[in-house]
Amino acid sequence: MLKALPARFLASPEPGGWRRRPRRGSLQPVSAVLMTNPAYFEVGRFLGGYGFMNITSYSSSQFGEPSNVAGIQDLGLGYSAEELERLRVQDIGEGEVTIRLYEGRVVQGPLRGTQAVFKVYPGARAGASEADLMALNELRTHAFLQSDASDICDNIQFLLGAFETATGEQWLAFRDDGRYSAADYAKITSERQLKEQSGDMPFWNPFNRAYKLELRRYFVLKLLNGAMSGLLHMHNHDRLHQSLGPSSVILNTVMEKEGPYLVPRLRDLAFSVDIGYSSVGAGALSDGLWRRASAAGASTPLEKRAFGIADDIYGAGLLVAYMAFIPFCEAGIMDGISLQRLLESTFRLDIYAAREYCLADDRLSEAVNFLDLGDGAGWELLQAMLNPDYRKRPIAEAVLNHRFITGAVLRDY
Repeated sequence: MLKALPARFLASPEPGGWRRRPRRGSLQPVSAVLMTNPAYFEVGRFLGGYGFMNITSYSSSQFGEPSNVAGIQDLGLGYSAEELERLRVQDIGEGEVTIRLYEGRVVQGPLRGTQAVFKVYPGARAGASEADLMALNELRTHAFLQSDASDICDNIQFLLGAFETATGEQWLAFRDDGRYSAADYAKITSERQLKEQSGDMPFWNPFNRAYKLELRRYFVLKLLNGAMSGLLHMHNHDRLHQSLGPSSVILNTVMEKEGPYLVPRLRDLAFSVDIGYSSVGAGALSDGLWRRASAAGASTPLEKRAFGIADDIYGAGLLVAYMAFIPFCEAGIMDGISLQRLLESTFRLDIYAAREYCLADDRLSEAVNFLDLGDGAGWELLQAMLNPDYRKRPIAEAVLNHRFITGAVLRDY
């Protein structure tokens, strides 16, 4: 069995993240100035749509502050119809906003030829005032995070521009850096494993299987590292994500052999929250967050700010759990909703008790082995990020520097 990835493949992690490998076809430098004239863009074919679910409570809220915050979910990619049906036991406000996606490109200006993806919100004239709030919040968040051209994060989706049509629709144009999400990758990978186990794919020897497993571990850890880098950048600039999940992380590739060139980016910032000290407690789209903060005993602006950051970390912890299990299990063995309930309801966030349960199921063995790397580094990190007490959760920088997220556990394997 392979003990480590080949030297030519393994990028030595540096403090705070992976060493960047040169990209094939490096992107040209970008400007932080947004294009607001629709004549600068050419719209192509329709790609699909988004819906969103506003999860307003969870039956296990006795823990204090489970994540389950309002967020956009790609209904075609993140959850199956069966999972959505199971979600209905929670109190869900199904939003009336349907967001359309189109491909396109920039046809004028210094970024001419840049491929784009348009995210279209219905306007207030269509009776979608909530959509206007979401579009405006997403636009303002990206504009703020991109206000300094020398401090633009590679791990956050890049906004090229925005404009409003005569019908009141809000069009946000993002650079097309990938259309697959982390949820897509997990689904593709688990379905491939199912085909391999069922004999629908050509036979491959155990040594090849071991090598592919190492590639998968590397890919997943680099994905999580990139997502946490984006989240750290947001927190350092007084912004919460508040809808972090596998569908809100886009990837430029889902090919595990292209792991060295993987660049994960956070998207879906419509529910982002400003946690600058003068803004804590305010915001039309963040009422639920501040109610949960008050219920958890956070009363002062400083405590509420700390709660908001910890709430994002909880969501990131669920993302770590999702990526640690779904890509390493056959399709149908585990899904995101079942995993979350297993951790929150069955084991009441006792992660080590959950490990003992998973250890007894051979179908979950690869996920357990993955989290066992580095003498249980993955379980250790999950227990910290999903701590029932928000005050005891690590900040994003501590998560990013944890030996599991840096990839150091691969070198010790």
